[in-house]
Amino acid sequence: MRIGVPKEIKPQEERVGLTPESVGELTMHGHQVVVETNAGMGIGAENEAYEAAGATISASAAQIFEKADMIVKVKEPQAVERAMLRPGQVLFTYLHLAPDTAQTQDLLASGATCIAYETVTSNDGSLPLLKPMSQVAGRMAAHAGANALEKSHGGRGVLLGGVPGVAPANVVILGGGVVGFNAAQMAVGMQADVTILDKSPTTLERLNNHFGASAKTLYSNAANLAAAIAEADLVIGAVLIPGAAAPKLVTRDMLASMKAGAVLVDVAIDQGGCFETSRPTTHENPTYQIDGIVHYCVANMPGAVARTSTYALNNATLPHVLNLADKGWQQALRDDPHLLNGLNVHAGKLTCEPVGRAQGLDWIAPQAVFDLAA
Repeated sequence: MRIGVPKEIKPQEERVGLTPESVGELTMHGHQVVVETNAGMGIGAENEAYEAAGATISASAAQIFEKADMIVKVKEPQAVERAMLRPGQVLFTYLHLAPDTAQTQDLLASGATCIAYETVTSNDGSLPLLKPMSQVAGRMAAHAGANALEKSHGGRGVLLGGVPGVAPANVVILGGGVVGFNAAQMAVGMQADVTILDKSPTTLERLNNHFGASAKTLYSNAANLAAAIAEADLVIGAVLIPGAAAPKLVTRDMLASMKAGAVLVDVAIDQGGCFETSRPTTHENPTYQIDGIVHYCVANMPGAVARTSTYALNNATLPHVLNLADKGWQQALRDDPHLLNGLNVHAGKLTCEPVGRAQGLDWIAPQAVFDLAA
């Protein structure tokens, strides 16, 4: 199979779909890999490193999209990239379609087979291709929030860990999954006063057993949420409904109860955000204020630590890339129901129910695509 790796073009996105080491694994399996020139510069991978691994360097993304059987990326394809997709081509990347109707329509029109990292599952029901970036984003969220709390960035001027004789910041984390757990680890490590809200008693028990007295846990209901938000210096939104739009847990009206200069960090922004007042921002301009509350809503947080993020992502995605390349997409999906759950779009059909519900579109079960391809 010929696999194409274009350079990411989303603003301030320095990750790359495949590392030179991953390219080496694919070429050892007999596959051709074409990498856009300088695609790996953001992780310190020169063109020569890819060539040494067996890749061919291409001068343009257009050439890659024209020739590749499968495109491997990191972020959702931008409009100019979506226009280059074609029927029969496989796209393997993060998509986050639920809040993005334009992307959904373009992918449906392309006729391509689009598999989303974030909806691939595992035996325990987790999302193994989302997990490494959730770990990175969760850890970054505490740092980003601490930075945004500084007066020079519009915050309250509160040090996350305080100092002897001065109380630490009150950090509230909404959601105790991978993002929330990692955010709590960092916030606890910086000696903040940490409270984690979640609806799952099992998750709350796990968090309580892990953190002990270092972090408080609360069941997430309307009363507890409102009380926690009002006392918070920093709120980290870490909720996830696989494939679906994030629920709006914090409304515009609730901002009035918060302390002036408090900070909201919305890690769920890729799925539409869990604060009503969230809108995507970039690493170049990461924050804005509404009603005196600082919002940090960078949609590709892990892109700021591109090398760590790319290698962590490749550790999770490479086995699936190899299966898709070795077997072809049909056999790979037949053999692995968890990879089949990653299928979001095929030949003009939507195959992800949460996206269909979010956008009011018809969908088919992923298994039905085998009849379409027959």
